[in-house]
Amino acid sequence: MSEREITGNVFFFQKRETSAAAAARVSENKTGDESLVEKICAGDGEAFAEFYKKFAPMVHSIVLARVPFDEAADIVQEVFIAAYKNLHALREKNSVGAWLAMIARNRASEFYRRARPVEELTDNISDKSNPQREAREILDAIRTLPEAYSETLVMRLVEGMTGPEIAEKTGLTPESVRVNLHRGMKLLRQKLGIEEQKK
Repeated sequence: MSEREITGNVFFFQKRETSAAAAARVSENKTGDESLVEKICAGDGEAFAEFYKKFAPMVHSIVLARVPFDEAADIVQEVFIAAYKNLHALREKNSVGAWLAMIARNRASEFYRRARPVEELTDNISDKSNPQREAREILDAIRTLPEAYSETLVMRLVEGMTGPEIAEKTGLTPESVRVNLHRGMKLLRQKLGIEEQKK
């Protein structure tokens, strides 16, 4: 297996849409979330599968920005179970993305309150022969960044989400997403000891 394939498996890279296609989806989905939530509340199982597919990358990113890689999948499942049980109580159905993000952050925080062992951050990324270890160390470095930057970076670098997709699902403005990505990448490069190229 090539290094790229191994890293792709670790980071779950997905095919990215063009910015124009993602932007078009953002505008047409403004009322789609409300309709989707109403279908789920009416007992439509297929609607919940669509809901999961739409928001799982965002939830996974938020969780992965906070907890060890091996724990993320279980916590993502906990988030969607909690969402399913409480979706009927959501007042602003078009704000379901921001609501899910809040649940994901809370569940990730609970992980540490449950006193599970924590992975330690290593200061150097020296083992280039093990791409999976390198990827995990980079994730550890991302987790040390401020929350807004770490979440946005994981959504972009790990889940392969575009800027408009991140804005749509989190409720952030596209400008905020751009700023978070730019500042987050700058801080990440500094933490990893990677010098920025001069223009």
